[in-house]
Amino acid sequence: MEEHGERSAVRIDRDRVEQAFVYACVHHADQRRKSGEEFIIHPVGVAKICAGMRLDTETLGAALLHDTVEDTSASLEQVEEAFGEEIAGLVDGVTKLTGLTFQSRDEAQAENYRKMMVAMASDIRVILIKLADRLHNMRTISAMPKQKQIEKARETLDIYAPIAHRLGIHAIKWELEDLAFQTLHPRKYNEIKGLVAQQRIERERYVTQAGEYLAQELDELGIEAEISGRAKHFYSIYSKMTKKGREFNEIYDLTAMRVIVGSVKDTYGAVGVIHSLWKPLPGRFKDFIAMPKFNMYQSLHTTVIGPEGRPLEIQIRTREMHDLAEFGIAAHWMYKEDPSRREAGSAAMRDSEGKLKWLRSLLDWQQETSDPREFMETLKVDLFEDEVFVFTPKGEVKSLAAGATPLDFAYEIHTDVGHRCVGAKVNGKIVPLSYQLRSGDIVEVLTSKRERGPSRDWLALVKTTRARNKIKAWFKAESRKDTEHSGRELLQEHLKKAGLPAQKLVGSALLADVIREMGFRKAEDFYIALGGAKISAKVVTNKVMQRLKQGEAAESEPTATDDLLKTRR
Repeated sequence: MEEHGERSAVRIDRDRVEQAFVYACVHHADQRRKSGEEFIIHPVGVAKICAGMRLDTETLGAALLHDTVEDTSASLEQVEEAFGEEIAGLVDGVTKLTGLTFQSRDEAQAENYRKMMVAMASDIRVILIKLADRLHNMRTISAMPKQKQIEKARETLDIYAPIAHRLGIHAIKWELEDLAFQTLHPRKYNEIKGLVAQQRIERERYVTQAGEYLAQELDELGIEAEISGRAKHFYSIYSKMTKKGREFNEIYDLTAMRVIVGSVKDTYGAVGVIHSLWKPLPGRFKDFIAMPKFNMYQSLHTTVIGPEGRPLEIQIRTREMHDLAEFGIAAHWMYKEDPSRREAGSAAMRDSEGKLKWLRSLLDWQQETSDPREFMETLKVDLFEDEVFVFTPKGEVKSLAAGATPLDFAYEIHTDVGHRCVGAKVNGKIVPLSYQLRSGDIVEVLTSKRERGPSRDWLALVKTTRARNKIKAWFKAESRKDTEHSGRELLQEHLKKAGLPAQKLVGSALLADVIREMGFRKAEDFYIALGGAKISAKVVTNKVMQRLKQGEAAESEPTATDDLLKTRR
């Protein structure tokens, strides 16, 4: 870890990290992994990956200790006493749920992810340790039974690699994907690896010569650039071949170049030079600097017909953009203590607050569902979502999931706008609410003056978790109102049948006492339980009658209860 720490701008408290290492060594002393290695190799491997992301002292300490609470006699309280609240909180966030009884494996898995997502929302370092933990386990997966390998690899592709992608940590995302691909499809993996290896020397020669030529041209314009080849990852090649039905030699960006320059201005200057040297392919220029991706990724992309008439994909970015592309949200710790880069780090964290709204939206929704399968499916969909950029009539940019409709846009503006939506215009023309928005669309929501509420049909039209949450919440609130009203009517009906003064009893101190006695803090919850048949109106009526009789027998001054008794007589 020392070499990582030396390259990092983050100041590491070596004594605290060493203390955590010794603590982990002592508690894992008698444990071994399935491979036969000493267990301590795993937490050290996780901590090294975290150090490679240039994370802080607390994260490195928690990485070393992350299995102590789960797999040894150490308690969370002992970890907190030894290392403080911050490290203990990170360890707790990473620790799997244990000691709880679940109805099914699906439920256990869903609850584990719920906990991870909640911890991630409060401190992003939890998921960074979890990603490092999964990466190290995938690197050593061969020691596991074959079926376990397949389960872990699928989970990695479904959950962990997409989370890394969402957070912009491409260095980890790519390796996770390749390791999972190798486990799930070893024959295909080796085939692609062999094909890439066959062309590697020729590809490196080509990129080196093209890079030297480009560097010379940029230098003449005063643009300093660091130019290198960019390796395509095996799973990415496999995905393009299967999803787009392409042959290996048809994938343009197998021959790829990265250009790192000193400023945003120079990125655009470099593109101008590139397009003057080589003819760009139509539709292949993308500006992710002006319109960053949801995971903070920024670069200019272009594909040109390069030397020898071969397609060449080129990425152009600044050094800060490169760090964000490699380490995503983790780059914050890289910048935090480096004065020359602090502004870029602050910008990264400001961006990250907005970029994590998908997570907060998911957490809001997961509190409303008790179905673990539904939660897992929504999690997978949310992690894989791409996005479109659309504009309000005033020119404000809104980022929405690909496939989003005007209804999603309306709820993105405000819940009330969504509830009152009656139609929409896109680029000045009326469109159906089912219209799928495209990047660059200007969207205007048409609303009614009163809140008319959503239609249940809208649930089939919306794409974003936020819009779905708001629509479901509206119907749930309406359902509660209806159930509460039914509960009130039911109680009044039973009180009248018993010959009691229903009108006087409702809202009386006597009934309030009965409600409290039955364990309800709010009358609203009591009536909803009545309307939903969770408690019996007959039982409530009997309790009221019992209290009235007690009041009748009591020798005391006249009270509100006495008035009720007189009315009954």
